[in-house]
Amino acid sequence: MDMNLKINELAIWVLTLLLVKNVKWIIFLSFCFPKDMKSIKQSMLLCCKLYVSESRNHGALDSIERAGRLDGETVIVNKFQDQAYNRIGYTLVSYIVHDSTRNIIYSPLQQSLQSMLEAAYEAINLELHCGAHPRLGVVDDIVFHLLAQASLEEATWFARKAAADIGNKFQCQYFYMMQHTPWANLWTSSRGSLVIIAPTLWATNGADGICQEVLPEKPDVGPNMVSQARGIVMIGALPWDSMYNIPIASTDISATRRSAWTVSARGGGLPTVQTLGLFHGKDSTEIGCQLLEPNRFGAGQVQYQVEMLAAQEGLDVEKGYFTDFSPDMIIEKYLKLISELQNG
Repeated sequence: MDMNLKINELAIWVLTLLLVKNVKWIIFLSFCFPKDMKSIKQSMLLCCKLYVSESRNHGALDSIERAGRLDGETVIVNKFQDQAYNRIGYTLVSYIVHDSTRNIIYSPLQQSLQSMLEAAYEAINLELHCGAHPRLGVVDDIVFHLLAQASLEEATWFARKAAADIGNKFQCQYFYMMQHTPWANLWTSSRGSLVIIAPTLWATNGADGICQEVLPEKPDVGPNMVSQARGIVMIGALPWDSMYNIPIASTDISATRRSAWTVSARGGGLPTVQTLGLFHGKDSTEIGCQLLEPNRFGAGQVQYQVEMLAAQEGLDVEKGYFTDFSPDMIIEKYLKLISELQNG
């Protein structure tokens, strides 16, 4: 048997025994033997994307980020802040620990996520929020993606546990958006039709959101009454997707939305692309694209289609941009930041 494999097996047993007493050993044991990228990609890592309806209140954002760094073993590898949308996305990464029967028993993401949500709910009131992006709540979406050798089933299990823990703690409404549930389709399509979580849980008109106090659909976790200050949350586990935004140098929102609709799967366009046309600042609009299978229909194909359609509308299209890194880049950044934390 390969020596590195023996060391890794020993590390797994030791870290499980030490888990309750001192989880600080986990990073050391899991990633020091060996340290090459191929071996890291064979480890169990989980990514969580957390979307918060705020980007202008720097005090609130500082509080949220401090909460996310309290544990020291969850790393914020990226944050994408959009002033026009008044929205920020955080990308968190940490490891998963299994027992001897391969059941998940621990991840630092659990506590980090709770701490960030607590800070967000304390600092942000949804009733005072204003931004161009449709929104569901103070914390809009919590999406778990698999990294390295983590499976979608593991990410799904973790999402359900996280929803139960934080739903009970904060008394907020959580709806699952797993790959094989009806909510998954609603989540990927509802924003584009400007009806959030249809049927009529949350209606939007331009930039303004109106939240009903009583939900017509029972949430998976939490009470049926909606907190106007907090809103509701979508939480789930999905295969890796990419967010790609294409700026349009025009304020003609109707033309932008026609192009967005036509390029999307709902409009008969690219099968695994969902889009949303929005105002973005005073002088431009933007087509936000969710690439559900980026290896099948990627940013280049979407950019080309939008440029062709926008030309028919007389619109000038700028080069699009991603709001996050690729999975491989996220792993690399995670390892670099973890190393800096350990050496610091």
